[in-house]
Amino acid sequence: MATPNYGYEKRQRELAKKQKKEEKLRAKSQRRPEDPPEENSGEGGQPGGDAPAPGQPGGAGA
Repeated sequence: MATPNYGYEKRQRELAKKQKKEEKLRAKSQRRPEDPPEENSGEGGQPGGDAPAPGQPGGAGA
């Protein structure tokens, strides 16, 4: 009986893992163009989120 080639099996697992990772990155990059408009609207809300910080009681008491 032939002995198992563990190096070959490991290489195949690594290649499968690498391929899956690349597919995930591709899918993520395809979704990314849709996200920036939402992020831009979120950026408009961020400065408003910074404004209440100076009005906190700790800042006014100092």
